[in-house]
Parts: sequence; C-alpha cells; structure tokens
Amino acid sequence: MSSLLHKSGIQDNFKVVGGLLRSHFVRDLSTVMLGTGAAQLVSFLLSPVVSRLFTPSDFGVYGSFNSVLGVITAAVTLQYCQAIMLPKQKEDALNVWFVAGLSVGLISLLCLLAVIIFPTMILNLIDVENPWFLVFLLIAVLVSGLNLAFQAWCVRVKDFKRTSASQVYRALSAEGLWIGLGLARTGAIGLVAGIVLANVVATFNLFRRWLTDMQALRFAVNWRKIKDMAYEYRDFPLYSTPQNVMNAVSQGLPVLLLANFYGAEVAGSYAFAVKILGTPLRFVLTPLRQVLFQRASELYNQGGNLYSLFLKMTGGLFLLIVIPALLVFAGAPLVFPWIFGEAWIEGGVYARWLIIWLAVGFCNVPAVLFARIVRKQKHIFMYEIVVLISRALVLMFGAAVLSAQHTVMAFSIVGSILNTFLIVWIGLNLRHKKRVSVLDIGKSQDLDL
Repeated sequence: MSSLLHKSGIQDNFKVVGGLLRSHFVRDLSTVMLGTGAAQLVSFLLSPVVSRLFTPSDFGVYGSFNSVLGVITAAVTLQYCQAIMLPKQKEDALNVWFVAGLSVGLISLLCLLAVIIFPTMILNLIDVENPWFLVFLLIAVLVSGLNLAFQAWCVRVKDFKRTSASQVYRALSAEGLWIGLGLARTGAIGLVAGIVLANVVATFNLFRRWLTDMQALRFAVNWRKIKDMAYEYRDFPLYSTPQNVMNAVSQGLPVLLLANFYGAEVAGSYAFAVKILGTPLRFVLTPLRQVLFQRASELYNQGGNLYSLFLKMTGGLFLLIVIPALLVFAGAPLVFPWIFGEAWIEGGVYARWLIIWLAVGFCNVPAVLFARIVRKQKHIFMYEIVVLISRALVLMFGAAVLSAQHTVMAFSIVGSILNTFLIVWIGLNLRHKKRVSVLDIGKSQDLDL
C-alpha cells in the first residue's frame, strides 16, 4: 500500500512539474514567435520586391554561397554551442561557451588559410570569379559562429526577448540592404553582402546580453574549467559536429549539383522556392528549437517524461502543417509567378514538390533535438551518412536520366521518407527509455519495502 501511495505521489509531482513547464513553455514560445513572426512577415512581404531586383541566376550564386557557408558553419562551434544548455550550473555553462568561442576562432583561422591557399577552387565551387565573395565568406564564418554561441547563451538564460529582437533586426537589415543593393544592380554579390551585414547587426544585439553576464561571472572562467568542460562534452565535436556537417552538406548539395548539372537558373529557382517555403516554417521552428531544447533539457535533468513531450510536439507540428502543405501543393505553380514575377514560374513548380520533404522535416525537429538531449549523436551521425549518400545518388541519377523537375520531385520524396524514419526511430527509443525508467522506479519501490 505504501508503495502505491509513494508511486502515486511521484506521478503527481511529475504532473505538477509538467504543468509548470507547459505554462512557461507557452509563454516563452509566444515571446520568441512574436519576434520571429515579425521578422518572417517582413521577409515575406518584401520578397516580391526583392525577386524583381535579382534574377534566378543571382539566387543560384547566392544559394551556392550559402551552401558552402552552411557546411563550414555546421562545424564552426564544434557543436559546443548546443552543449551550453546542458550543465546544471550557470558558471559551467559559461565555460562551455568559451569552448565554443575558441572553436569559432580556430575554424575561422583555418578558413583564412584555405582562402589564401585555394582561392580559385573555392570561387569555382561557388561558381563566381569576383574575389569579394571570399572576403564575405570569411566574415560570414566568423559572425555566424559568434551568432550561434551568443544565441545559445541567451536561450540558456531564457532571454528570449533578445533572440526575438535579433531576428527582427536581421530581417529588417537584410531586406533593406537587398532592396538598396538590388536597385544599384549589384547582382549576386549584393545578395551575399546584404545577408552577411544583417547577421553582423543581429549578432551585436545578442553580444550585449552575453557581455552583461560575462562581467558578473568572469571570475568563474578559467582554463582548467574550460578544458574540463571541453572533455565532459566531447561527444558533441566527436559525433554531433560530423552529423551536423553531414546535414549541411545534404542541405547544400542540391543547389551545388543542380547548378552543375542544369545551370545557375535552375539552382536559383530551387533555392528561391526553399527560401519562400522556409519563411513561414521558420516562424514556428526558430522559436520552437530555442524554447523546446531549453525546456526539454530542463525536464530531462529533473527526470521527467520526454516521450510524452515528444509525442505532443510532433503530433502538434503535423496537425499544424498538413493543411498548409496541401494548399502549397495545389497552388504553388499558379501563385509563384503571380506574386514574384514571371521569372519564377519554375520556382513554383519546384515548390509544389519540395513541400512534401519540408513538411515532414518540419515535424522531425523534436526528434533531432531530443536525440541530442539523450546523447544519441553517434546514431544520428550514421543516419546523416545515409541521408547524404541517398540524396547524392538521387541527384546524380536524376541528372543522368531525368529532367530538372523530376529530379527535384524524386529528391523531395526520398527526403520525406528518411525524415519519417528518423521520427519513428527516436519515438521508439524514447518510449523504451520511459519503460526502463518506470521499471527502475518499481524496483526501487520494492527494495524500500
């Protein structure tokens, strides 16, 4: 009897904690969504203007630049920025931040050496001749790395208003610069310069919050602790970083290969379609990643039920995306040229098929985040290898025997299947952990008797 009462008390405590987490979760999520929503609204409303100032070929080069940058950025903090959430003590988290910051400096120096030694190879990869792209690439690597580290710190300390404001600053700066540089007919270099400078503005806003905390906790930072934290969370650079790089290569591969096989215009249409579809998706996913990762990490440290939270979040995302996805599939080929101009007819066709992949990817965000919390980086790394190989094979096969439209279609379907597998696998893993936890509690109750 006492065992049952004790077990019931534990369950009641978890319910209370869960209720508190949900209330804070909704509040924090709303805060970030407000800023992200404003940023995405600005981006979406000004997209018809930007699309008429730059050509699909310009967006093809911009997409190639972002693909190269994305791969480097995936490794720039060695994923220690994700580990900032995990220490229970704020002082330890600050030392983890310095591990991430040192990683940014190291990777940026390696990029500088690569640009000095292999400038032509990098320019050929982006498919440009203007050396200014190399300058902006170096700036972008450094700023993107610092942005990730500062943003992770703000999330750690629950300063979601700051992260929201940064999203708005980035959107306003980028769109304003794009319009001005577009009117000046700067072409692809204008798209690149605009987003790099906008990221500088957003990063400076995050830096101000970090500086305040750094001044208060500076005596807690020392080399011994930094080395201890680097070793404690070594699975992030060992497994999470290669996995993240694999994912970035997978994301950037379509633009680079489509440009190589079909030309910059096709790659630009693909990149623009992904950008437009990603705008409303980021309205939900950007705040969700920040708030859910922080809350889930907190719940996990308290011994709470991650499986239940995973089911609610994944199911909620599915219900949220299914109707918009059907509308995009039905109407994108008609809507794109009407809103963005006749040059983007092909982009609308690509958007119809890409929404299949992006919609399932929208639902797998809890799976990716929870996999990191339960330290499944090694398994996710293996999964990303399969994803990369599958995408490369689809694109190369399509280039050999299919049209550009059919290649994008096949790429999207394969991507949706792989994302579905990840969601199911992580869900089963979390359910197993829940059962093991319940059994352990039951055994401990028996021992007490």
